[in-house]
Amino acid sequence: MKVPDIKVTPPGPKAREIVKRDQTFLATTTKTAPVVAKRAEGSLVWDVDGNVLIDFATGISVLNIGAAHPKVVEAITRQAKEFTHFAGTDYYYDIQTQLAEKLGKITPGKHKKKVFFTNSGAESNEAALKISKYNLKRQMFLAFLRAFHGRTQGALALTASKAKHRAGFFPTMPGVVHVPYAYCFRCPYKLSYPSCDLYCANIIEELYMKTILPPADLAGIVVEPVQGEGGYIVPPKGWLKRISQIAKDHGTFLIDDEVQTGFGRTGRFWMVDHEDVVPDIVTMAKAMGSGMPIGAAVFPADMDFKEYGIHSNTYGGNPIACAASLATIEVIESERLVERSARLGEYLGKRLDELKEKYDFVGDRRGIGLMQAHEFVKDTKTNKPDPKIRDEITEDAYKHGLILLPCGESSLRYIPALNVPEDILDAGIDVLADCFKRAAK
Repeated sequence: MKVPDIKVTPPGPKAREIVKRDQTFLATTTKTAPVVAKRAEGSLVWDVDGNVLIDFATGISVLNIGAAHPKVVEAITRQAKEFTHFAGTDYYYDIQTQLAEKLGKITPGKHKKKVFFTNSGAESNEAALKISKYNLKRQMFLAFLRAFHGRTQGALALTASKAKHRAGFFPTMPGVVHVPYAYCFRCPYKLSYPSCDLYCANIIEELYMKTILPPADLAGIVVEPVQGEGGYIVPPKGWLKRISQIAKDHGTFLIDDEVQTGFGRTGRFWMVDHEDVVPDIVTMAKAMGSGMPIGAAVFPADMDFKEYGIHSNTYGGNPIACAASLATIEVIESERLVERSARLGEYLGKRLDELKEKYDFVGDRRGIGLMQAHEFVKDTKTNKPDPKIRDEITEDAYKHGLILLPCGESSLRYIPALNVPEDILDAGIDVLADCFKRAAK
């Protein structure tokens, strides 16, 4: 089958009708494109009008092993026939214990760990905040500008990706200080790596901790090892290790938000593995359940709550979601998808670099593994952000059969499944190249 296969330019008549009803009955959220799915398999999506599109968005990096992987479908079906819910925070069942044990083994560090299961990345980060406060009896957190950690009130206090995320919702949780992330393409200090000597990390101790961030009050440093919603910003080598050392030197926790980077996306199982960093708390969700709503906070066993009832939820560790997660991890390991992500990431990066060199409206190509992005600019002399052309390319792409997702002020992310067939990967890049060509006219 030739893909993409566009029979009617999206959105077709059936899609337009569903979009209209959606707008009538559903809350306004973050809609990107009027692509209306009917079926999905692997790296392909069939829409309601009979079009077949290539998926370079994977449900916001959720479908790392592709849509409807047979082993995940089998695991979900098998568990659903046994029982669908039994309140794993109040009672017991083995499948959530199996998953917790597995996560303890595959997350960084050899120490004994415990797991709190959640339903989303935001809830995982909320749990991390409570674990930190509970153990250190401190109330402040350090986070980074352009970070995204969720939209609930605690997580929102950490989030600093776009002003509209926070507008109108003050006060959020107090006590969060934000500093610039290691965004080398737009360094706020106007320095260059490596001659900067990681100034954006060192200034935390040299300035912030001496003025507005008392180390004795700092419960945790919360960091995305690659900023996701903020623009797929990859910090330079050594930065994550430096941030980790600052946390250790001041007796505070390093909270590693792997919600978008985890489960092989960057060419290692966890992004922090690239620098051998061992966080105190790892938060995760998205790809963890291949579409089933599940997340987790993984932390040292000696940091567990000392009595029942301090923290809990209803759906965390849902048996169907746990079954999907165990199957997902098994697929990643057995099909060697972490290694594949690293290999295909290099290839994808090279092809994206070719587009960057060809077009003056691409200011930067960055990424690691199959977590790649272009940042669009007015021109490469001023590097002024150009969200307009980014949005035009996004629209043109889905009309020609490629599903994309923007991020940051003017960036476009490319996050195919880790097991995307190479011919489909090439076909998707070819569609993208044609979109760039039309945008340049």
